[in-house]
Amino acid sequence: MPSSRNSSADPLALEVRWATVDDAEALAAMFCAMAVHYRQAPLDRSRAAATARQWLGDESPAYPHFALAFVQGEAAGLASVAIAHPGIDLERLMFLKDLYVLDSARNKGVGRALVGFLAGYCCDKGIGRIDLTTEDWNEGALRFYNRLGAERHGQKIFLRLSGEALRGATKT
Repeated sequence: MPSSRNSSADPLALEVRWATVDDAEALAAMFCAMAVHYRQAPLDRSRAAATARQWLGDESPAYPHFALAFVQGEAAGLASVAIAHPGIDLERLMFLKDLYVLDSARNKGVGRALVGFLAGYCCDKGIGRIDLTTEDWNEGALRFYNRLGAERHGQKIFLRLSGEALRGATKT
């Protein structure tokens, strides 16, 4: 799969690519950092690595889920995505579930590189758009997506089935 690499003269030595099973440890490190950032319970690193290996091993190369950004060979950012197939407009879309950049790599082009990589993938594969959500209190993310030209759409309301509601939905 393609990767995005800045010139070697770039002091960041930034590379973005789809994660493979060999990246399970790097992906686990990103999951652990993301949990702390979002004030969640800390994740067990070995469990995160095992889960990352399973997810990366189960997925077909034609259906990537995780893009990783590396700065000087170290994981610095993560994009978690899913490809949804046609709706009423008969165009596939990419749903950007999570975009996370380590605090130490923020405001250095890592998030922009991740989104650029995803946008390039969409253009290459005929995927018509990237949809995403962010919390209404996350002003930094809102500014970032605004700078990229993302439009706010008030047409949809984000809903979630989880826990008891999810289990209850299985009963018909």
